[in-house]
Amino acid sequence: MTHHISLRARVLPVVAAAGILVPVVAVATPASAATAPQVSCTSGKAGLAAKLQKDITLALAGRTGTVAVGLRDRTTNTTCTLRATGSYDSASIVKVTVLATLLWDAKKTNRYLTSRETTLATAMITKSDNAATTSLWNQLGVTKVKGFLSAAGMTRTVPGAGGYWGLTQINVTDEQRLLSLITARNSVLSDNSRAYILKLMGNVITSQRWGTTSGAPSSVSVHVKNGWLQRATRGWRVHSIGTFKGGGHDYSISVLTDGNSTMSYGVNTIQAVARVIHRDLTPTVSAASRYTPTTRPAEAYVAVPQG
Repeated sequence: MTHHISLRARVLPVVAAAGILVPVVAVATPASAATAPQVSCTSGKAGLAAKLQKDITLALAGRTGTVAVGLRDRTTNTTCTLRATGSYDSASIVKVTVLATLLWDAKKTNRYLTSRETTLATAMITKSDNAATTSLWNQLGVTKVKGFLSAAGMTRTVPGAGGYWGLTQINVTDEQRLLSLITARNSVLSDNSRAYILKLMGNVITSQRWGTTSGAPSSVSVHVKNGWLQRATRGWRVHSIGTFKGGGHDYSISVLTDGNSTMSYGVNTIQAVARVIHRDLTPTVSAASRYTPTTRPAEAYVAVPQG
């Protein structure tokens, strides 16, 4: 049986304090709260959807800006979404799509990556190297990127124009779709391609292993890619996507944010969400056995148009 829960984000902190879970409370609710996006969860495990919905909502309580969340756990048939189709400037998150496009294109002509492509791909993912990304983006061209997006079913992702790959428009639904393709057999990416992407995402340097990794059990393998950039409007964009497998679990998390006053504000928001997700999915794991990211997170600052 699938269990479903969807409650207003601004109502839940009140009802949780009372020790109950109900969809409404007997107080006047501002019109803005009535239309606010809600965390929505479903699960094949009794009680898990309600717990995740409550804990993610509490983790985001009082936060300014906007946050989009995607979770899929194959083990318990669990999903959670918030602002699933909202568009965000990709920053370095798009680098996973660039690599997937490269491998998809190579598969069509039945060829291996060249040594140059391998060097660029490694730098692009493990160190978030911008120059390497630009080289591969220019080599592929927007037409091939669009071809991959179409094949992958990432229908709402729009490649950045004018060479600004960091301004590709992404959303949680498509990022979760991409992670699903990377972590399970499919006709778009070969098994070798999927293993290669996971290998590079698993070898990201320590200073860039923040975000969705926070609170992950030591029993799972971690594959992550993060990104951030700042613009004149809507502040900092800070994002993190990750996949986690092992110890009887197989799940992926995407958290996209904008309207952050600082980079650290966005990082802290993502990590607060990640910690409660990992805890709710793996409640028996001790705190000492969970991953704590660096206190000095780093990421490549991608180019955006001036003005």
